[in-house]
Amino acid sequence: MPRFVFPQIIPEFLVFRQSLEGYEVIWAKDGREALEIFNEKEITLILLNWMLPVYDGLTVLRQIRQSSNVPIIMITARSQTSDISMALDQGLDDYITKPFEIEELLARIRVVLRRLGQEKAEKYDYKFGPFEINLLKHQFMVDGKRVHLTPKEFSLMVALIKEPGVVQTRDDLLNEIWGYDFDGQTNIVDVYIRALRNKLGKYRDLIKTVRGIGYVLGDEQ
Repeated sequence: MPRFVFPQIIPEFLVFRQSLEGYEVIWAKDGREALEIFNEKEITLILLNWMLPVYDGLTVLRQIRQSSNVPIIMITARSQTSDISMALDQGLDDYITKPFEIEELLARIRVVLRRLGQEKAEKYDYKFGPFEINLLKHQFMVDGKRVHLTPKEFSLMVALIKEPGVVQTRDDLLNEIWGYDFDGQTNIVDVYIRALRNKLGKYRDLIKTVRGIGYVLGDEQ
């Protein structure tokens, strides 16, 4: 059964809960408890308030995005573009500003879940040599043991493992993972590849550098 986590719920959400028949809804009293629940259970979606006791919504978002791509929707009374942009840049899937109608929130949840369902219909397990990736669980395994990757490192590994033997240019990786409008350091791909290799231990050389072009997992075809 799909399982939702909602920290610090408000009274009108009692009606909202009735609209989620067929889903297990777990309330958390604050941001810390939301993280504890997330770490203990398999969660389908998280609905956050921006302002939460102990850990605020942005802190919870950052913590979760270190290890998971579980859908997250933020409820906020803040209308500042900078706040919303910051959260979206750090992996927020959607947001809704108070006051709002429950039906609008339900519609946003349906969109996010539909997107998740489309991802599930696609291939989400990839293996190459000692490496194994599960996209839904956001897990990366080396020799059957889980290795923690940051979101960007994970995205790099996904790009490489989807097409072993195919050279991925730096520009392609930059556009796919950081976006076409990225205006940061031009060597950011090299920096993250170096960090990724460091986590692969004795298998670090399976990510090969193609001088002047980019990177390839395994031998170039």
